[in-house]
Amino acid sequence: MNLMEQMYSTDGSMHGKNVLTWLDYNQSEVSQLLAQAQHLKENPYSQSLKGKNLAMIFEKSSTRTRVSFEVGMVQMGGHALYLNTRDIQVGRGETIADTARVLSGYVDAIMFRTTSHGKLKELAEHASVPVINGLCDIYHPCQALADIFTILELKGRLCGVKVVYIGDGNNVAHSLMILAAMMGMEMVVSAPDGYQPDPLITEKSQALAKRYGGSVVLEENPEKAVKHADVIYTDVWTSMGQEEESEKRLLDFEGYQVNESLLKQAKSNVSFLHCLPAHRGEEVTASVIDGNHSAVFQQAENRMHVQKAILQAVVGWK
Repeated sequence: MNLMEQMYSTDGSMHGKNVLTWLDYNQSEVSQLLAQAQHLKENPYSQSLKGKNLAMIFEKSSTRTRVSFEVGMVQMGGHALYLNTRDIQVGRGETIADTARVLSGYVDAIMFRTTSHGKLKELAEHASVPVINGLCDIYHPCQALADIFTILELKGRLCGVKVVYIGDGNNVAHSLMILAAMMGMEMVVSAPDGYQPDPLITEKSQALAKRYGGSVVLEENPEKAVKHADVIYTDVWTSMGQEEESEKRLLDFEGYQVNESLLKQAKSNVSFLHCLPAHRGEEVTASVIDGNHSAVFQQAENRMHVQKAILQAVVGWK
């Protein structure tokens, strides 16, 4: 029985827990989230979070994170409150610890999109409600869950699927490596020297892969990496906060563009993914991201469905 066929039933193991990185979870819990995300995609409206409130703190701007969480809460009968750090007291010197304690008295969960994993951990340490990582400098767990949910929809399975990530070994790559390994997938990261994933996260991902029958491999040559690939994934070469490195990165990532020529080295039915926003003409050509192999907008929509599953799991009525 594949994940799409499973009847969702939670054992409550995630209730009240933080979602900072998937290293804190196991395959069974992730499988439950995927199954519930499918159920919620087919049945989007409910009162499952009636009376529940989510505070969304944004230190970094966003399109998909804000809209998907906010609309998702509304669809489940709850409420989401947008808090930009420029507009609340934490942006004027109030400590993260005090902010965490104050918000915990008002809301049922906090989503934090931040520049620093350290800040995220500090918020979670002092909050008495679940904290969800909307993005930090090391991990992007909600994005990765949407990624593998999309792959499951596209390929009908996860175990044995070969995913090749090309470009900067960043927070997106880290979380995708962890989940791919946990779900028994074949994960290849192709990044130039100096931009490869964090060695410790690579080591932990490889340990997970060994446990669950998958693999995590680093291959600097993108043409070698994409051989027999089921999925090719990329991200921008210059993320928010790295603008001053833009010229250097354009030179360093030369040869790592996902284009028609590279796609031809993979399987004929290869799927293309990108977490967006995209810079057409840099990390990917317009013909690829707007072409028949691309599933980037299906992937973007799926952010909402997996996040709704996370919210139900951590703050839903028991």
